[in-house]
Amino acid sequence: MKYDKNYELSRREFIRKAALLGLSVGGSKTLMEVVFGDDILAASTDENPATVRWAMVVDMTKCSRREDCSDCMAACHRTHNVPAISNRRHEIKWIWREPFVNAFPELKEGRLRKDLYGAGFIVLCNHCDNPPCVRVCPTRATWRRQDGIVMMDMHRCIGCRYCMAACPYGSRSFNWMDPRKILDEKAINQDYPTRTKGVVEKCDFCAERIDRGMLPVCVEACKEKALVFGNLSDAGSPVSGLLAGRFAIRRKPELGTRPEVYYIV
Repeated sequence: MKYDKNYELSRREFIRKAALLGLSVGGSKTLMEVVFGDDILAASTDENPATVRWAMVVDMTKCSRREDCSDCMAACHRTHNVPAISNRRHEIKWIWREPFVNAFPELKEGRLRKDLYGAGFIVLCNHCDNPPCVRVCPTRATWRRQDGIVMMDMHRCIGCRYCMAACPYGSRSFNWMDPRKILDEKAINQDYPTRTKGVVEKCDFCAERIDRGMLPVCVEACKEKALVFGNLSDAGSPVSGLLAGRFAIRRKPELGTRPEVYYIV
C-alpha cells in the first residue's frame, strides 16, 4: 500500500482530539453538565454569535405534573401528517416521551429530584449547533440553517440512513412503508406535505410557522406551559429569561453536539 502522508496527519489529528476529549470528560463539567444561568448562554454562543438562535426549554417541574398528557405530541403529529404506526420497528415520531434512564443514561447515578427518575421526558430533535447528521448526509438533504434549525428535505433524501446512524439521540425516523396509505385522508393537513416510502424525517421546530412569526405547534398545545421556545441570542427572550438562575441539563452534552433543547429540573 502506498504511504499517504495526508492520512497519517489526519490520523494524528484524530488521536490528538480523542485525547483532548478524554481530558474534558474527566474535567469539572463532565457527563452531567448541569448548567446554570449565564453558563447556558455562554455554552450556546461562539466567536461570532448569530443574531437569532432558536432553542427549546422543557420545564420538567411543570411537564411531570401530568404523566399521561400527550397534547404536544398529538398536535405536532397531526399538523405534520405523522402516521400512527403501532409496530415500534416502523413507527414515525417527531416528539415523544422517553423514560429518564433512556433520555439521560449518563445521569442515572446523579443527584436530581427522585421523582424525575420515574418521569417521562419529552424528547425531540435537539437542533444541535454541531449536528453530526448534517456532516454525513451525502446529498445535503439535511442541513443547518443560520438560525440553528436543522432542516430535512425529504425530496432530496435517498434513504441511506447515514443521518440516523450519526444522530446520538434517535431523533430521526425512516419510512419503511408509504405513510400516506396509513393516514386518514380526511384528517391530512393540506398545508404540510406528506412523505413517501424510503425517506427519513424528523422535527424541524415548525420552521414553516417560525418563519411566519408563530410558535411551534407543540408549544401552543401545551396547557401546562412546560414548553418554552425563543431566541437564545436575545437576553430578553422567554428562553433566556427562564434559564437565567435555573438549573438545566441537556442530553449527552459530552458528545460535543451542543444540543439546543434544555430541561429545567
